[in-house]
Parts: sequence; C-alpha cells; structure tokens
Amino acid sequence: MNSIIYKPIGVIHSPYTKPKGTPIQPPAAEGVSGTVEVFSEFAEGLNDLEGFSHIILLCHFHLIKETKLLVTPYMDTQTHGVFATRAPGRPNPIGLSIVHLTRIENNILHINGIDIIDGTPLLDIKPFVPAFDERNNIKTGWLSDKTHRLPNTSDDGRFIK
Repeated sequence: MNSIIYKPIGVIHSPYTKPKGTPIQPPAAEGVSGTVEVFSEFAEGLNDLEGFSHIILLCHFHLIKETKLLVTPYMDTQTHGVFATRAPGRPNPIGLSIVHLTRIENNILHINGIDIIDGTPLLDIKPFVPAFDERNNIKTGWLSDKTHRLPNTSDDGRFIK
C-alpha cells in the first residue's frame, strides 16, 4: 500500500510544553484550558461548530520518534500490544481527545480538558455526538480495574526518548 500524507489544518496550544507531566486523557485535565488555532484556509469549515459542547480532536503526536508494538502503558505494569492501549508511540502516531468547546473566536477554538502538548499539529475536528459515539455493554479489557488511577496518572516521559 502507498503512503498516506496528511496536511495539518491547525495547531493546538496548551500549557504543556513537554510530555512529562501532561495528563494522559482529557478527564484527567479537567479545568485545563487551551486553544486550537485553525489555519485561515480551513476556517470556513468551523461554521456551525459552536452549537456543540464537545469536539473530537485528531492530532499528530509530532514528538514521537519510536514505535513499539509491545508497550507498558501508563496505568499498568504489564506489557500489552500497542493497539490494546492508547499509548502515543504507535505506527501512526495519531492522537484523539474529546474536549469541551467553550467558545469560538474567528479561527480560534477555546477548549477545556486539554491533554495535548503545545504545538501539536491538528489533523481534524469532529463534533462529539453521544448518539453516535456512546455504546452499551462496553468491555474495557485489561483497563477494567485500572481506570480509577486516571486522575492521578500523567505522562512520565516513557514514550519520548
């Protein structure tokens, strides 16, 4: 298969300047504000987004230099396949965060619950719609007895060498 090339549509701004200490998921970043700068040539695509309380940000983990198929994720001491985790060191280092959209000013999205490093390239934005995105009868595999650790878990630098 041929390579796929994506062009960033913007850049994410947050108080986090390095991976270490960054929350590992948006619920652990409650109250942390940031902005998303959408490049001017894509600003028209923001029309009608202000009606949504939450958005999904897809981004490129630009600081990841190494891919591992077996990883020890933040909330465990056991090794798991990378596709059974949300670890950033993946074959395609794409991140996903569901954040609270507080307001839009021109091409700047003001958000809350940011768990992304400042300067991260933005690949796409999608509205979060519970009827589309929530599921019943969910199984969370190896994480089922570990999610209580989320509020006290942050990036410890293990995926950046």
